[in-house]
Amino acid sequence: MKRAVCLFCALLFLLSAGCGGEKPDPTAPPSQPLPVTDPPESREPVPTPTPAPAFYHPLTGLPCEEDLSGKRPVAVMLNNLKTALPQQGNSQADIIYEVLAEGGITRMLAVYQDPSQLGLVGSVRSARQYYWEIAKGHDAVYIHAGGSPEFYDTKDRLGLFTVDGVRGYYSGKDAGMFWRDRDRVPGYHYDYEHSLLTSGQAIAGMLAQQGLEEHSAGYAYRAVFADDGTPPGGRSAVTVTVPFSSYKTGVFRYDDASGAYLVEEYGQPYVDGNDGSQVAVTNLLVLQTTCTVVDDAGRVNVDLSSGKGWFACGGRMIPINWSKGGPEEQFRYTTETGSSLTLGRGRIYVCVIPNSQTVTAE
Repeated sequence: MKRAVCLFCALLFLLSAGCGGEKPDPTAPPSQPLPVTDPPESREPVPTPTPAPAFYHPLTGLPCEEDLSGKRPVAVMLNNLKTALPQQGNSQADIIYEVLAEGGITRMLAVYQDPSQLGLVGSVRSARQYYWEIAKGHDAVYIHAGGSPEFYDTKDRLGLFTVDGVRGYYSGKDAGMFWRDRDRVPGYHYDYEHSLLTSGQAIAGMLAQQGLEEHSAGYAYRAVFADDGTPPGGRSAVTVTVPFSSYKTGVFRYDDASGAYLVEEYGQPYVDGNDGSQVAVTNLLVLQTTCTVVDDAGRVNVDLSSGKGWFACGGRMIPINWSKGGPEEQFRYTTETGSSLTLGRGRIYVCVIPNSQTVTAE
């Protein structure tokens, strides 16, 4: 009996050992746990890359949906006497050039790449030789109302085409290019000489009529733009004061929220009479040069060959060099080391002031 019991226990031991399987190998690496994955609804979405802009605006460097590089801009003379304000269409200008005209007063040359998007533009005022040279550097169609004797001498001698609201075909009512409105801005009443207007629709029609919608062969605007045009190593320029004369000083206050300079003149915001908006620009360029009085009316000659100046963007400012050369050449801007100046993407304001004036920034 005892023998049978022993045999039975031995059999149970052998069966138990067989069911336990092989003993673990102490030299084997530890097993890795299975990866745990989040359920699909809890996974972070993969960001979709922002597509590159189809085109960039030739005058501002901003993204745009249409290739405008081959389109010819227009350049319009704007009156800037205190009694002629507010101007109209100035806030939509891609580039504003402000230069002395006579007796300490200034005028603006407003450059528009696509005038078809404009409403009213004015008041339109008379031409000067150097304003035409600036417009010519953009291969722009020059729009004005009258002009200095020097300008008309140049126009007649070279046979220039300009759009004149005082002389020639476009000064007539039948052309539909200009008209006068002494109440052109609600709440204001103007003297006759401050009342001349045009419009984006009229300008676009003129360009089509004259076949001037395309740039001259081989022309390209050479400005360089970047998403951030803040000049490295520049001095603080939150408020930049630019004196033209004892009559006119421009003030540019940097607005961090918009990344633009808000423009003031005559102690007031510089606004657009069409909608009351204040002119705001990404880039401020101040070009200093020789300005010489040339006649009894106080008209001046402005040297546009080359000089020194300042560039402000993003609340910082650096000294620059500039040059233009001949009347048909465009402005070239470089740093003091000779590198091409990089502008921020956005509108541009160019002040051309006498060497005798001092720019301040704080």
